[in-house]
Amino acid sequence: QMQLVESGGGSVQAGGSLTLSCAASRSNHRTYSWAWFRQAPGKEREGVAAIESDGTTTYADSVKGRFTISQDNAKNTLYLQMNSLKPEDTGMYYCAARPGRWTLVRAESVAYWGQGTQVTVSS
Repeated sequence: QMQLVESGGGSVQAGGSLTLSCAASRSNHRTYSWAWFRQAPGKEREGVAAIESDGTTTYADSVKGRFTISQDNAKNTLYLQMNSLKPEDTGMYYCAARPGRWTLVRAESVAYWGQGTQVTVSS
């Protein structure tokens, strides 16, 4: 089992920035892939950014150029730097992990979830 604990959410005005962190209970950077998902009220949980064990990153079209996913293997921590935030970025953000690579960055592929951290962007 692995525990994931997110932090860094909050309220910000449109155009602002936030950095989310996700601390993992054990080191798996060599064999696991990681991602950030978000879920807005009444909507399905969607993957916004993912990073493979080899460092390859992918992003949802809606966040490309604004969000950056990264990891600090020494600290077993995953990050999501979010810039130029928009009201439509509002939602609960979840850290996720799975063994091996992401075939598709979808909720069904996730093995471990964090508890989520709320991000609210006001216009």
